[in-house]
Amino acid sequence: ITYSVVLFFPGRNNTMTTLLLIDVQKDFHPGGSLAIPKADEDATRLVELIQANQGSIDRIVVTMDSHHKLHIAHPCFWLDGKTKKTHPSPFTIISNEDVVNKKWVPRSNLSLSLEKDLTLFTATNDDGIFDLYEYAKEYTRRLEEKGTFQLCIWPEHCLIGTDGHAIVDDVRQALDDWSVATGGSVEFVTKGQNLLTESYSALAAEVPVNEETSFNEAVMESLLKSKNLMVAGQAMSHCVNYTLRDIVEHWPQRPRGEITLLIDCASAVPGFEAAAEQFQKDMEAAGVVLSSISEAFPICC
Repeated sequence: ITYSVVLFFPGRNNTMTTLLLIDVQKDFHPGGSLAIPKADEDATRLVELIQANQGSIDRIVVTMDSHHKLHIAHPCFWLDGKTKKTHPSPFTIISNEDVVNKKWVPRSNLSLSLEKDLTLFTATNDDGIFDLYEYAKEYTRRLEEKGTFQLCIWPEHCLIGTDGHAIVDDVRQALDDWSVATGGSVEFVTKGQNLLTESYSALAAEVPVNEETSFNEAVMESLLKSKNLMVAGQAMSHCVNYTLRDIVEHWPQRPRGEITLLIDCASAVPGFEAAAEQFQKDMEAAGVVLSSISEAFPICC
């Protein structure tokens, strides 16, 4: 996870309102490779919010899912264990047991920079040499040990440099208009570049494998400069969910009512609606404000 320049507004920290937009990217919208059917409607409301409240939004932080083709949660990372010719279909679940039994194995020719990509732990064969298959066993074990996920193979999405990686056009225009109107610059947080781990949260990978994928204190400290933090984006079931859970977990002894989840500016990945519903219940129980855009600014400001 990398972080761009952090902008601070001296003298305004006690009243600063930050809009945190999670992965408002084309691949998560209709026509994209991992489309959320209602994402365009969410974006329309989000644009309305930004345009109507330019002067009340002090900062905008935008996260961007940013993957390479051979990411561990993409089909081409994996091959069937028998023929070594077939990739798993999107939405295949690969369990640790599947890897141990070699139902699915990682490709043997993946190019890695271990000094950069994998520094917190490693996996070697009997000769002490890094072994990607041994890594895959250990990774899926650690992932399942956390009790939240098994490895899900997703359609290739948000590949760096592709159209699907870009912010959706109407939101991009609203961001530009906000910059021109206020003199502020949008701050970008990228996640998901490391081939060897998944990053649903913008603050940390599910299984940290190096310093960059560990909990990002710089991003969190930046968000804590906000008196009012408003969160929206895609998807309610996944990246909005786990980013906000990390924020709430690390929120200091301040009212969690300073955080607002814009419930009409985020939707679930189809088939994961229950996860989105549970997330909203958990956030409400934790003291986060759940609000529509029509109510957001009277609550916050």
